[in-house]
This record gives sequence, structure tokens and C-alpha cells, in this order.
Amino acid sequence: MTSMTYGRSKNRYLGDALATATPATLLVMLYDRLLLDLQRAEKAQREQDRETAHTNLIHAQAIVQELQSSLDLEAWEGAPGLMSLYTWLLQEMSNANVDCDPERTARCRVDTVEPLAEAWREAALKGMAGSTGSA
Repeated sequence: MTSMTYGRSKNRYLGDALATATPATLLVMLYDRLLLDLQRAEKAQREQDRETAHTNLIHAQAIVQELQSSLDLEAWEGAPGLMSLYTWLLQEMSNANVDCDPERTARCRVDTVEPLAEAWREAALKGMAGSTGSA
């Protein structure tokens, strides 16, 4: 298999995975990528690679903006609080980017995003267990 064929196969697999993923799975995937972006940005900031840090923080902000835009504020009582947290996170990531502050980036990841990612992952697993248990 040539590398070009492998690349097309990989892209097709990813496209199929996204097209067939449940909303909960997509949410977990977004959080996983958000964590990766923050890890990469922090590493780049520590290495004084502002361009790479900036690219990853901008992508992380785009993910949080997507999470904000898809949040239904009427769906559950915790939604407005989560929206406020997303707004705060966007501001923190922006400040970390401007100041090239790896500690601030790390706090966003460790104190905010990792716990949220874990909570959504657990909720997705419970949802999958509930849907397979009732069949």
C-alpha cells in the first residue's frame, strides 16, 4: 500500500467514523482534541515556539466556540453554568496565547478541560451501556 493510498484510506476511515458517531461520541472526540491542542500549545510555549503555541491555542478556541454554539441552554439546568465556563476558558486561552504563558495554558487543561472531558466520557459510556442494556 502506497503512502498516498494509506492517506486516502485513513481519511475515509476518519470520515466514516465521524459520520456514524453518536453526539456523545463526537463530544468526547472534541474534548480529546481540545486536550491535545492544549498539551501541544503548552509544550510549544515552554520551548518559546510562539507560532506553534498560537496555532494550537487558536484551534483549541475554535473547539470551545463550537462547544458553545452547540450547547442548548434549555436542555438542562447546568447548561448556563457550562456556557459561563466556556466563556471564561476562551478568555483564559486568549490571555495565555497573548502572554505566551505555559502555566496558564496548563491550568486550563488540568483544572478545567481534563475534568470536563472525563465527565463527558463517563456520561457517554453510561449512555452506551444504557442503550445496549435495554436491547
